[in-house]
Amino acid sequence: MPKAKLTPKIILEGTRLTHKTDLAFALNEHPRIVGPRRYRYHSPLISAEWCGFTPVPWGRGLVNYAPEEEARALETYATWARLFELLPYYSWIVDRFHLSTLAWQVGAGRRPDFTWLEDRLRPLGFHVVLCTRRPETFAAARAARLPVSGKPAQYDDLSVFVREQELLRRLAAESTLPVLEVDMTDGDLEGACDAVADWMTQTGGLWAP
Repeated sequence: MPKAKLTPKIILEGTRLTHKTDLAFALNEHPRIVGPRRYRYHSPLISAEWCGFTPVPWGRGLVNYAPEEEARALETYATWARLFELLPYYSWIVDRFHLSTLAWQVGAGRRPDFTWLEDRLRPLGFHVVLCTRRPETFAAARAARLPVSGKPAQYDDLSVFVREQELLRRLAAESTLPVLEVDMTDGDLEGACDAVADWMTQTGGLWAP
């Protein structure tokens, strides 16, 4: 009898400096999440933070779209949802998605409705992992990030990240998808992967519904 195919579908959410992308890459290669690998191959890792709406670095995209771009953004989300539906027996790791969009748009005074999106993601088995860190540790995280950042100015006001973290907590609590909050303050990727794998195992999220 063949073993059930691992097909986890995980959305990593969180404000900046919470190791979201580091954890996304780690999960996408972790044997408990995607199975053992004898060689490295291009398993998909996608993101709503790709700034594909404008021809400049750090431009607009699915997260920070302008009001006149909302229809375009929602169509893009519908396209992703359709792709997930067409390829349900595969693993999908997503580094920021609709909750990040909600957080940014709420901050701009708008609130798009993503009920329809969650209604399509839920039957596919999507789970949300909310990455957080203790508020008093953002300064140390900024100091570690500045030497490698291509846009250091984005870290000038750390209170923005503290507020966004609390907003994301509220939005995650309202989500109809399963949510796990993981404290990434210590940057322990192996421990975080194990925590996510334990949770996904318990919920059945490692396999297609």
